[in-house]
Amino acid sequence: MATIKKKKVEKKVEEKKEEPKKVKAIVTEATAIARDLRMTPRKARLLIDLVRGKNVSNALAILSNTNKMGATDIKKVIKSAAANATNNFNMNGDRLYISSIFANDGIKMKRFMPRAKGSASGKVKRACIVTCTVKER
Repeated sequence: MATIKKKKVEKKVEEKKEEPKKVKAIVTEATAIARDLRMTPRKARLLIDLVRGKNVSNALAILSNTNKMGATDIKKVIKSAAANATNNFNMNGDRLYISSIFANDGIKMKRFMPRAKGSASGKVKRACIVTCTVKER
């Protein structure tokens, strides 16, 4: 039995050029989005206009004393944006303010409402998408 010797092939090690290190940009804002809230965008905008530009703590106080159906949902979005800012991006929770908040159209559920003489009329049940962005002062 013959033994076969393998030749060692020397690989040339190419010198790697040093690439400049990528520096991550400093995050200055945090966002939270609530999709398909069961209120019309028009009614949500009434509440949103109350808190736009305010400090987060003041905005939550305003919404907790507002007697509207969607105040709790909008309060949740603002709390979520503030939590994202403090936990994910190490922002100071006391210095946060609502830089932008808006409500857009969500899904529209089309339903029928029974009417007289066996007929029916259409009804549109609207939903909205609320987006909140907070920044540090």
